[in-house]
Amino acid sequence: MWCASCLASACAGCACNLCTSAAASITRRSARLAYCGLFAASLILSFLLRQFAAPLLQQIPWINTFDQTPPEEWFQMNAVLRVSLGNFLFFATFALTMIGVKDQNDQRDAWHHGGWIAKFAVWAVLVILMFFVPNVVVTIYEVLSKFGSGLFLLVQVVMLLDFTNNWNDSWVEKDEKKWEIALLVVTVVCYLSTFAFSGVLFMWFNPSGQDCGLNVFFIVLTIILAFAFAVIALHPQVNGSVMPASIISVYSAYLCYTGLSSEPDDYACNGLHRHSKQVSMSSLVLGMLTTVLSVVYSAVRAGSSTTFLSPPSSPRSGAKNPLLGDSNVEEGKAGGEARPVSYSYTFFHLIFALASMYSGMLLTGWMSVASEKSELMDVGWTTVWVRICTEWSTAALYIWTLVAPLLFPDRDFS
Repeated sequence: MWCASCLASACAGCACNLCTSAAASITRRSARLAYCGLFAASLILSFLLRQFAAPLLQQIPWINTFDQTPPEEWFQMNAVLRVSLGNFLFFATFALTMIGVKDQNDQRDAWHHGGWIAKFAVWAVLVILMFFVPNVVVTIYEVLSKFGSGLFLLVQVVMLLDFTNNWNDSWVEKDEKKWEIALLVVTVVCYLSTFAFSGVLFMWFNPSGQDCGLNVFFIVLTIILAFAFAVIALHPQVNGSVMPASIISVYSAYLCYTGLSSEPDDYACNGLHRHSKQVSMSSLVLGMLTTVLSVVYSAVRAGSSTTFLSPPSSPRSGAKNPLLGDSNVEEGKAGGEARPVSYSYTFFHLIFALASMYSGMLLTGWMSVASEKSELMDVGWTTVWVRICTEWSTAALYIWTLVAPLLFPDRDFS
């Protein structure tokens, strides 16, 4: 009955040993990326346990408490959620303990950037301990994860808007013809990709002879939104640019595709149902990669954002600096005086905590696959609506960033 916990211990121990070997080379400036590496390791561990730990979990009496043993898929989902819970507790604890850190004289600043061997050990212990908690704890965490994942998806959208606006501003400020041409090329390519991809979606998810009104609605609305982004951004009273609008359009089309491809394999309007295993696996890998990249970007961007990512006391709030920060700021001293922290440590760890919830939902298909084939991941109507609602939320937030300065002219939205 100790088999599953032993497997989790072995996997976590291997990850911990690998991380520990790199701990000595982690500097203050690379600490943020080290947290990203730890998060990526948790994703790999979750995936491995999902694939191989189900038979072992069935032997643990406090997990298999049922008179009739559930399907293997249930134990796969349970393993993923337990790793996700351990990861969440690790980062949530750091988020709470870092509240109020304002300058680098605070002892918690050194703990945030150092002590990596101890951190890796604590992370491994937390993951292992989660395989000893009763199922009711995991069930409660599952429910909370759906809300936390929604918050993380909203953060992803904010990060995308932040990225596109900064990309556009950096090229516009160069004030050279070649960069203006580059902006035009990127815009044209993005819009052509959006409409061409939408046409492909019509072929894949609106097969002839089938009544696929819902899929047609999703695709047509995506095209309408792409036009709306351009029209609003080019309006004389809106201080917008068409290049960010084109990138948001491509992203919206991608979200529409991920939603439609997550439809059940027996759904007649899913033209990819014959390849559901391959599609679901590719969507899972792409979703995991997107999650890691968005977390990495959120982490490194936290030090240079001019909005809610940096505390008001930060010397970089409102300034444009490299993503990994100024060396003097990161090293903590300049002229013998302590520097204010360059970003909010609490928000930094909160991003990882929410991402832990989201990764758990991603690997379990938002707990909608327990009744479907075990090889399918991120497939089901729950996943479809999560993806589509994320697309609509992205559109709403982007339009809001364009029209908010008009609606509230006395407020500073820069």
